[in-house]
Amino acid sequence: MLKLKKKMYITISCLLLVCSMCANPMFATEARDRTEVLRDIDEFMDRSMKANNISAASLAIASNDEVFYAKGYGTFADGQSVTDDTPLPIASLSKSFTALAVLQLAENGQIDLDAAYASYFPELSPQDPRVRDITVRHLLNQTSGLNDKINPDMTRTPQFQSLHEANRLLTEVQLVHSPGTAYSYHNPNYVLLANLVESVSGERFTDYLKKHIFEPLGMSHTFSVTTTQQINENKTIPLGHYLSLGRSIEQTEPLWFIEGPAGIVSTAKDMSLWMLAQYQGRLVSPALMKQYHSSGVISPYGMGWLADQGKSSGRTISHSGIFWTYKSEEMVYLDEQMGIAVMFNSGLNTFVNYSAFIDGITDIMRGEKPETSFLNGRNMETVMIALILATLVWGVYAYYRILRRKKRLTIRKLILITMGRLVPILILLSLSPLVTFIGGGRVLPWFGIWTTLSSPMIWLVVWSLFNLVHLACYVYIYVENKKNGYA
Repeated sequence: MLKLKKKMYITISCLLLVCSMCANPMFATEARDRTEVLRDIDEFMDRSMKANNISAASLAIASNDEVFYAKGYGTFADGQSVTDDTPLPIASLSKSFTALAVLQLAENGQIDLDAAYASYFPELSPQDPRVRDITVRHLLNQTSGLNDKINPDMTRTPQFQSLHEANRLLTEVQLVHSPGTAYSYHNPNYVLLANLVESVSGERFTDYLKKHIFEPLGMSHTFSVTTTQQINENKTIPLGHYLSLGRSIEQTEPLWFIEGPAGIVSTAKDMSLWMLAQYQGRLVSPALMKQYHSSGVISPYGMGWLADQGKSSGRTISHSGIFWTYKSEEMVYLDEQMGIAVMFNSGLNTFVNYSAFIDGITDIMRGEKPETSFLNGRNMETVMIALILATLVWGVYAYYRILRRKKRLTIRKLILITMGRLVPILILLSLSPLVTFIGGGRVLPWFGIWTTLSSPMIWLVVWSLFNLVHLACYVYIYVENKKNGYA
């Protein structure tokens, strides 16, 4: 028995010795793996930013119970480096914060999610009686019956000056559909929710966010603003840009009232803490948290999030944020306990796939190689420049060819030529309704259409001008033919 105990002691001692010898190499391997992951992420971000002419961005990654990575990329206009503490507007990512504020008050018994919004404001006297049927949940789910066509948002003149003015829109508006019957993404829904938070809590909305969300989560560099003018005036925020003909052009954000739906400015480090909180259960009760991360009744849009469940990714919540000179993307994989957010100092552009940044980082975090696409901003802008140059060459050549040939024209031929030459002009004039249709009913100001479609618009203008010159030549030839008896 003594010999057996001695053998067991020697065996255990040997095992412990082997484990201690292997411990350092194992930890070194883990450290090297993490270093490789971060290096791959940096290379991907640098490569993708260059491929899309983006001058500054910040990245936030939360994984399991830690801030895995928070870093800034690029520089300010004056050469100052962007860091993990550099503030950038998160635009519509703000909606999930506003929704959380509503849920906190619901948990305290101060708000009933299925009560009518108008019940909290007895002074409301809407012309459309259906307005009284709009519930708090309808506003959260973007199913209130409001949309940009009947209630201007970005094109409103003048813009709101305070949250309390938002209730005025409910007095005269005629809903486009009955509440709860159709989904329409509409920022003023969240302006109304911010107004509700302010009214019920007795605190200014910005103060409520700071006291009840930002500070408890340790988001010390995050704050909320009322209008985009406050972003423009804040020198700690890198100036925004829009992209045109392969160039990143500095531009201040046009005036827009954004408190509630899009007014939060945050940092990479703080956004990591925010995403950690989504699966750590620190925000509201489990029952409300489940509602918070669920889709709506008639669409994937729930309470400030687009909720989804995939076979490979499991449960996810996501949102994108759009300004004309800033952009943001966020995805939280609830089952994987991983969150990724990226903020950019360049705005919505038809050739830049901002969500590809999230996809690429996700691939790297999962040990996969991120996909690269030829259809990036730089390549597509190069195509547009080539198309514009080709149009210039064609326009000059066609001009001299028309004058040189001076072919005989009938009125029928002139009408057909006119119809063909007006095509690019008609496309330009149709851009606003076309963009509204593609954007799911969002009505964009012309400045937003310009920053989003700058290069295609330049091409259409060049094409249109040459067509007008050519058309003038044809009319001149027709008149000359008629004088000479040929028409």
